[in-house]
Amino acid sequence: MAERTTSDDVMTRAELASYLSSLAQEFDDGNEEIAVAVGNKTVSLSPPENVNASVDVVERSSILRGERETITIELSWKP
Repeated sequence: MAERTTSDDVMTRAELASYLSSLAQEFDDGNEEIAVAVGNKTVSLSPPENVNASVDVVERSSILRGERETITIELSWKP
């Protein structure tokens, strides 16, 4: 059974940088478990030394909808 915790937020660039920096620090600390803030909840995860990372960038230009850019970062592993 899979459990999913999702949060969609609007952040300033500074808030986003702080969030990503704290997430990076969790990975860098080298602890067995990391704490990931998701909305008003904190999820504990157990990443191994090697983590699969995928980065996807999409740039769209549409006459009716205007321009839109998206970055998707996916990290996955088997604990």
